[in-house]
Amino acid sequence: MTAALVALPLAMLGAGFPVFLVLLAAATAYAVFVSDVPPTVLHQAMFGGVDSFALLSIPFFLFAGELMTSGVIARRIVALVVAVVGRLPGSLALATVGTSTIVGAICGSSAAATATVGRILYVPLQQAGYSRRFATGVIAASAGIDVVIPPSIAMILYGVVAEVSVPKLFLAGVLPGLLLAGFMALFIMAHAAIARVGGTSPFSLAGIGAALVRALWALGMPTIVFVGIYGGVFSPTEAAGIACVYAALVSALVYRDIGPRALLRLAADAMVLTAQIMVIVAAAGVFAWMLTTSGTPARLVAWIAAMDLSPWQVLLVINIVLLIAGCFIDPTSAVLVLTPLLLPIVKHAGIDPVHFGIVMTVNLSIGMFTPPFGLNLFVMQSLFNVPTGDLYRGVMPFIAVQVSALAVVTYVPAISLILVGG
Repeated sequence: MTAALVALPLAMLGAGFPVFLVLLAAATAYAVFVSDVPPTVLHQAMFGGVDSFALLSIPFFLFAGELMTSGVIARRIVALVVAVVGRLPGSLALATVGTSTIVGAICGSSAAATATVGRILYVPLQQAGYSRRFATGVIAASAGIDVVIPPSIAMILYGVVAEVSVPKLFLAGVLPGLLLAGFMALFIMAHAAIARVGGTSPFSLAGIGAALVRALWALGMPTIVFVGIYGGVFSPTEAAGIACVYAALVSALVYRDIGPRALLRLAADAMVLTAQIMVIVAAAGVFAWMLTTSGTPARLVAWIAAMDLSPWQVLLVINIVLLIAGCFIDPTSAVLVLTPLLLPIVKHAGIDPVHFGIVMTVNLSIGMFTPPFGLNLFVMQSLFNVPTGDLYRGVMPFIAVQVSALAVVTYVPAISLILVGG
């Protein structure tokens, strides 16, 4: 029976069923054929899975992100970053990384950042002398950083499942996110020196000042969120609501590029994304109940303890598992499914749950552009009809770069914990 319960979700995943159906099917089969609990427990676990105040921030952050990335705001951010790095070798590719990082601090969605930055910079990158493969790779990989840079939907979900402070996770994600961007920037400058790709514009304080003024309203949202949360003014959920109102006012009244109809359309898009996430959260609540009642986490901890692995070996094994998982499932599903399994192992090894949350999100950010099912790759293909072979070859160097950064984040916990006082 245990083998059948393992085989059922694997077979459904292989057949292409949605993740929430796979989780519900596994939990239902356990409840019917293994345990003797009444079926009403399934409903209670589903509602319990979404009964969290922190989850209220998700629709607000998604709507704010839709507003801030659908108009001229992203273009103003691009102009600012280009003005800052314009004279450096590979400046346009560097601007891609910088823009994606800032957009991540606005919307928290890797796929949205891929689409937003891709529409603006994909053609200019090729006009600047980069190959189609490189342009595809740098856009898809730099957008993966958005999973790590707060506000991050993956961090919110991890915080809820692991019962870890979301503000601490947000603060812990800042330096690792910047580290990922820094590693990519070093690789880009090395590539530009070899390929002899120069800068796009001379350095000018006046130009930077003008670009900063044009982008000031766009940069206000992440500033309000961070200052508000860490200044003790409001919680992450309240910050999300304020960010939402701020984004609507800036888009409609300051930049005036979003009218009432567009506002309703973007609200509907955010509603659909929220529903897609919440149905997985509800199903994951049932799945977590199944794991807990079956004693699976305890057995895993006992198995790992019997192997007598050191903490660094535990992290190595978990990194491999997460990198493989990220190739096939999205960060939302991976966090909700794997956290209940891995967290007891991590705690037994003496690893800080906040640090592990950052390690998990960095792993899953790499999965966003890792073949065969990295979501950012699908976005690039649908937008620009890039051949699959070019997509895969374009991201390979960036996978190596970010895995190197992952190793540093994993084995130097201070990078994640220094800002939270750990």
